[in-house]
Amino acid sequence: MSGVRLLVMADTHVPKRARDLPVDLWAEVDRVDVVLHAGDWVDVSLLDALEARSRRLVGCYGNNDGPALRARLPEVARVEIGGVRLAVVHETGDARGREARCAAAYPDVDVLVFGHSHIPWDSTTGTGLRLLNPGSPTDRRRQPYGTYLTATARDGELLDVVLHPLERVFR
Repeated sequence: MSGVRLLVMADTHVPKRARDLPVDLWAEVDRVDVVLHAGDWVDVSLLDALEARSRRLVGCYGNNDGPALRARLPEVARVEIGGVRLAVVHETGDARGREARCAAAYPDVDVLVFGHSHIPWDSTTGTGLRLLNPGSPTDRRRQPYGTYLTATARDGELLDVVLHPLERVFR
């Protein structure tokens, strides 16, 4: 069994930081089974485009998302994929204390996907909760590249988690 292929992104900030997603990221959208987006879409047109192009889309709103996005997206999205219990949220607060804070706030989750910082993060708490931040594909800030994550959910495990750097190539 091959599992469910996931694409994880956040902090796209389209069209403020980029007119569109990079072409490599759109190609990944076409390849995967589920797209997870951890907020800061900025404009509802990207939500519409990802809904139209994705096989399945799971997302939440972020602090830069206005009323139109908040009307269509939850603050925290919860889903089970391939036996993995996931939550998707935009903000988790400061890096200091993040693991303990998230483990206490999400005791019924295997993986917490988050954004906001634009800084990739992959750690596991003492309770076994895995925390993943894909960074940003369009607004790298102080990171060397824009980034996104891919993974596979299979039989209750998250496997093959890969952080992908992006060149700034847009369509």
